[in-house]
Amino acid sequence: MTNPPALTYASAGVDTEAGDRAVELMKGAVKRTHSDAVLGGVGGFAGMYDASFLLRYERPLLATSTDGVGTKVAIAQALDIHDTIGFDLVGMVVDDIVVVGAEPLFMTDYIATGKLVPERIAAIVSGIAQACEVAGTALVGGETAEHPGLLAADEYDVAGAATGVVEAANVLGPERVEDGDVLVALASSGLHSNGYSLVRAVIANAGWDLTKPVPEFGRTLGEELLEPTRVYASDCLELIRTDGLDVHAMTHVTGGGLAANLARVLPAGMVATVDRSAWEVPAVFRVIKELGNVPVADWESTLNLGVGMVAIVSASSADAYVSAARQLGTPAWVIGEVAAATSARGAEALADSTLVAGTKGVEGGAVHLVGQYR
Repeated sequence: MTNPPALTYASAGVDTEAGDRAVELMKGAVKRTHSDAVLGGVGGFAGMYDASFLLRYERPLLATSTDGVGTKVAIAQALDIHDTIGFDLVGMVVDDIVVVGAEPLFMTDYIATGKLVPERIAAIVSGIAQACEVAGTALVGGETAEHPGLLAADEYDVAGAATGVVEAANVLGPERVEDGDVLVALASSGLHSNGYSLVRAVIANAGWDLTKPVPEFGRTLGEELLEPTRVYASDCLELIRTDGLDVHAMTHVTGGGLAANLARVLPAGMVATVDRSAWEVPAVFRVIKELGNVPVADWESTLNLGVGMVAIVSASSADAYVSAARQLGTPAWVIGEVAAATSARGAEALADSTLVAGTKGVEGGAVHLVGQYR
């Protein structure tokens, strides 16, 4: 009986040396996110963060979030551009944390790939690190796994998790929202990282190539679709902490669209009315709608339509909030207001059968969309 051929981990498709080379290539970018609070270096079994500063809090609450990028990675892979997808990952994670008023302290990432190409992994992680710098968040660790036979050689997926902290007395949310509060929109940078299954189906059905120049975009289709997610965390925290800006709640507009995510941060008995005519929907959303003949209801419940974050603020500080956000470089504008369901305005909104409520299992308030998009 002849002996079977010798098998090694490398011949099975896993290259541990490639992993080591990837770590060397990404080291510098990761270290730039570290402050004195980060202990140890890159490559340890666990990332460590000095939490002794929490002793200064009266009642520190930890906030945590985890997410991925979704099928937007397919666009990055098709274009062989991997250094921007990290902004999508970081934005999806840390901007969920800042919604409750928490400061995102540190983050970890996970990358699964069919074949570990050091330069590609380093590009992905470098993008994550750059986005962490923008957010003021330390990238303290991560994992790269090679899955031959499960993923194709050029395929990968990314995910991440972050932890933040907020003083209990300063938590933002439905409990703070009041009758007469104003809704302030913060502009998205584009599609962000949601709805790409719909977007990819639309362009596939239309037979459009990612290299196709699109006049409405002023660049190629692929360049528009790969536009990185705007990372709001640092700016939102600055706005929350600014004297005179009375911020009651915030929502991150991700999967489900504007109305569904806004309803999640409203208390029961409150109705938010959003005026669709308050902003001009960016070209990428209009093109996708027209190209795929996407119904309005599906369009606005899938994509952010140009609004990536909404702050719910007191009426007296709305104008100042808009001005302060613009000074930080984030376009902002008023899109509506909140009313008690028992008020005349609230009762009028509740009479509309298109009201959005009860999303994500949250028994909170409701959102009423009025007017026509520009």
